[in-house]
Amino acid sequence: MSETDRIEKTIHLKAPRAKVWIALTDSAQFGAWFGVKMDGPFRANTPVRGQLTIKGYEHVTGDWHITAIEPQTRFAYTWHPYAVDPSYDYSKDAMTLVEFILADETGGTRLTVVESGFDRLPIGRRAEALNKNTGGWTGQLRNIERYVAGQ
Repeated sequence: MSETDRIEKTIHLKAPRAKVWIALTDSAQFGAWFGVKMDGPFRANTPVRGQLTIKGYEHVTGDWHITAIEPQTRFAYTWHPYAVDPSYDYSKDAMTLVEFILADETGGTRLTVVESGFDRLPIGRRAEALNKNTGGWTGQLRNIERYVAGQ
């Protein structure tokens, strides 16, 4: 993979792995910290639709495909990254793969998020999607950190 194809970020969460796992894989809890209302539960090999609840992005809906639910280890889905322009048809674009990987760590859980596949996006969207999601994952890791600390 090239350096433009993937984002990888890691955070130490002061919460047990089981608690972090539920925050990731229960679609309602995921939506609470991520800022999205999902139209159903997360199930492996199943599509789900979500509508952002983040101020200024409430118009954004997207299709996700849950690709893996490996209990308390790995949760993964594909989606169209930074798909926020209502006049653009993202359905023809490749999707990126988002993976959440959990590991025990002294005093809590190490959570790593990897998003890959940006090099398959149309050249006109690639740099912006990579840039926006790089910053977005920094913010989302802070969100889940606050969420599991407040539970």
